Amino acid sequence: MCAYAGGTVEFADIEPETANIDPHEIEKRLKVDKGRTKAIIPVHFAGQSCNMEKIRALTQKNNLFVIEDAAHAIGSEYKGSKVGSCKYSDMTVFSFHPVKTITTGEGGAITTNNEELYRKLLHLRSHGMYRTQNWEYEMRELGYNYRLTDIQAALGISQLQKLDKFKKRRREIVNFYNENLGLPHLVEKDFSNACFHLYVTLVDNREEFYLKARERGLNLQVHYIPVHTQPYYKNLGFKEGDFPNSEAYYKKCISLPLYPGLKNSDLHEIVKRIKAII
Repeated sequence: MCAYAGGTVEFADIEPETANIDPHEIEKRLKVDKGRTKAIIPVHFAGQSCNMEKIRALTQKNNLFVIEDAAHAIGSEYKGSKVGSCKYSDMTVFSFHPVKTITTGEGGAITTNNEELYRKLLHLRSHGMYRTQNWEYEMRELGYNYRLTDIQAALGISQLQKLDKFKKRRREIVNFYNENLGLPHLVEKDFSNACFHLYVTLVDNREEFYLKARERGLNLQVHYIPVHTQPYYKNLGFKEGDFPNSEAYYKKCISLPLYPGLKNSDLHEIVKRIKAII
């Protein structure tokens, strides 16, 4: 997003216990930034909100724009407020990709409480066009073709009606894993009421664990390779060792199945097979 807009990308390290961006790391980066930062984009990982109150305090102090990336966190809450209410941000972006909590097949949504931003987004999503009078319109800026189709929107409305049910089941599955596996995992903070998108456990000898799970019919996943270690960002000057918490997390993280269609019998079988490995 930043690079597309012509900006320079910078990163801050994560909290080891949540894998969310660490406000203290943001503060450290801002101190050496010398006023160049224009916006902060906290990513709510696995469904749990970042500590937005602390982040908002930093951004207000430095007069920065805040855009929440809530692709994993639709249905989640932070300190009693829904993620997407923009209580602590200027905008929140959501993804409706098929693997997300709800889907429209593809696409997403943006929420904001700022009327000016709202109007700007409406125009940008439709070629930068402004209606004037009768049939006339003006293309005043270079916009995009970012509209959901009516069919996708109808699917999304239908999915939204099921969101509370999806959230309830996802939290049940997370609690089941926590109570029955005994493996280290990401921690949910007191301020959070997450609609979990992922269940991430942390294991030693991850590759061995992954291969043994696959032998037992469990196709687990890894979320994610640290962004700063990808070739594109290495070409921008980032290198391994820049963000040690992110790299330490990556060495151990592995995600277990988490979706509302999992039956209790499925969960017992998953736990049985994992315990056979550990």
